[in-house]
Amino acid sequence: MTNVQGLVSVIMAAYNAEKTIRASIKSVLAQTYQNWELLVVDDGSKDNTVKIVESFDNPRIHLFRNEENKGVSISRKIGADNSKGEWIAILDSDDIWVNNKLEKQIKLAKEVNGELIFTGSAFIRENGDNVDWKLHVPETLCYKELLKQNLVSNSSSLVKSELYKKHYAISDKMHEDFAIWLNITKEGKLAYGIDEPLLIYRLSSSSKSGNKFKAAIMNWNTYRYIGLNPIVALYYMCWYMIKGILKYRHLK
Repeated sequence: MTNVQGLVSVIMAAYNAEKTIRASIKSVLAQTYQNWELLVVDDGSKDNTVKIVESFDNPRIHLFRNEENKGVSISRKIGADNSKGEWIAILDSDDIWVNNKLEKQIKLAKEVNGELIFTGSAFIRENGDNVDWKLHVPETLCYKELLKQNLVSNSSSLVKSELYKKHYAISDKMHEDFAIWLNITKEGKLAYGIDEPLLIYRLSSSSKSGNKFKAAIMNWNTYRYIGLNPIVALYYMCWYMIKGILKYRHLK
């Protein structure tokens, strides 16, 4: 499949997301950069998620449905396999983009010839209340810096389609997005950050990373997946825990 130049394929996996997905989709529709397609992969939802997606009468929104729940990493791969864009952007079905998010990322990608662009984040609670703290990000991240802390929030990412598909990882027992970013930067490529809260991330206790102990196990599994031996993995787990404590004290 030949990727369409400049087209951003937005991949949104969704499961029982009736309370939040409308706002997520509207934030894509509101983008100032309008060369996009949205691929929503419903992962066997039991609520009104599918009806809400179908209520948007827009030919650039494509709905795919899993008859049974297959997990978020498989669902995102279905989206990636059906994408046509030069770029892939991930937006979880409970997160929201600021309206110039894609425009600023495409602009920076052209300026620095970048292939992985990410942004800072603002946070809201499950009920929509704002959190009085922002996640700041550096101008660049290399492989060794990224190992210490994953600052590339999945819903903030914009990545070249070929790279994303090349390094795609399927497993709901690790942070598959973290594995992708690590393997991309392991090639010597930099991740370029925009230190603005262009992503509004919804905190959720039911998410894969909501349980801190489970998240730590998944982080360990990610280190092992990319080939770190146990001693090196333990070293970076110490960094992960220290930086995680510093981050999540703001998000209690």
